[in-house]
Amino acid sequence: MRKLIILFSIVILKAEAQTSALQLADSLYLHGNYTKAIEAYKAHSNQEDVYQNIAKAYIALGNYDEALLNYENSLKANPKDALVLFDYGKLLARVKKYKQALEVFYQLIDIDYKNPNYHYESGLVLQQLGDSTDQNRFRNAYDLDNTHQKAIFQIAKFHLIKRHHAVVDKYVDIGLNSYENNKELISLKAQNFYWKEDYESAAKWFEKLIELNESSQFIHEKLSFCYSEIHEVEKAIEQQLLALKYEPKNPKNLFILGQLYERVSDYENVVKYYKESIEIQDIPLDHEYIKLATAYNLIDKQKEAIDAFKRAIDENPNNHQAQFFLVLTLDSYYKDIDARIKLFENYKDKFPESIFISFAERKLKELKEEKHMKSD
Repeated sequence: MRKLIILFSIVILKAEAQTSALQLADSLYLHGNYTKAIEAYKAHSNQEDVYQNIAKAYIALGNYDEALLNYENSLKANPKDALVLFDYGKLLARVKKYKQALEVFYQLIDIDYKNPNYHYESGLVLQQLGDSTDQNRFRNAYDLDNTHQKAIFQIAKFHLIKRHHAVVDKYVDIGLNSYENNKELISLKAQNFYWKEDYESAAKWFEKLIELNESSQFIHEKLSFCYSEIHEVEKAIEQQLLALKYEPKNPKNLFILGQLYERVSDYENVVKYYKESIEIQDIPLDHEYIKLATAYNLIDKQKEAIDAFKRAIDENPNNHQAQFFLVLTLDSYYKDIDARIKLFENYKDKFPESIFISFAERKLKELKEEKHMKSD
């Protein structure tokens, strides 16, 4: 009897020691000391019990190969452990082993078809594989749980791409009904109004994103456009400036900003942003130079306007608009009437088929009459 008591006591002491060691390992893991946690787990006598824990610690360290190896060791001991399978499948997807991940998620669906997350995760993998049946899985997840925010997002995003506006509204509204501050769904709602060209409603939902501390080049660009379309130009300028903070050398956004300043007659900034846009681009820029030259004319900088029109012509010699506007600017710049007459005569000879020819002829007639009156 005494020997039995001693033996029983030893067993209890060993069990307590193992429990204590496991608690230490768990504590190290929870406090972010992952390498020490792994060492403690590996010291555990029954490794089958801690393979999953070791795998999670390796994931935290970014060592995915070791994590996969430990998940596989755990599954050798317990092939149908759903928790381990789920984590293993997600890690396989994370390291882009999509076909293996899909097999794992299909195995989980066989184990528990009514778990919406198994369908959702398999949908994500199918999406990466370019398999159009991904939507079936997202829909299954939604049917099993109509508050599944991530599944709702994937369904709504798919229909937004297809421009199925009513379907997008349906799913987004369902999602927002259970989680009103879901930023991804709010973004889809804003974009859905945007593509329906309901810019006032779109602006309200983009504003909602900003209220929720979201900020991105995409948001500010789209909100700027919405404000521009509903004639709130000052707000459009403000958002365009915010968009430029993300990409200061974006030529398109710089040019748009110049156009917005033109609408509020701030021609100094018109010139500034048109010039910045033009200097960055390496494509034919005759249109942009015409806009810049026009802005110079509006602030009485004719010499700079002349240079800009000449640059437009260098970019595209067949741009009749640039050619004619250069003549008009030179006409107002020159004092000598004969030189001014020569401008329009040369234009007529060079561009007899121009859409501006009738205007040139009328101007030429006026100049000749003016010269005749002065000579009298």
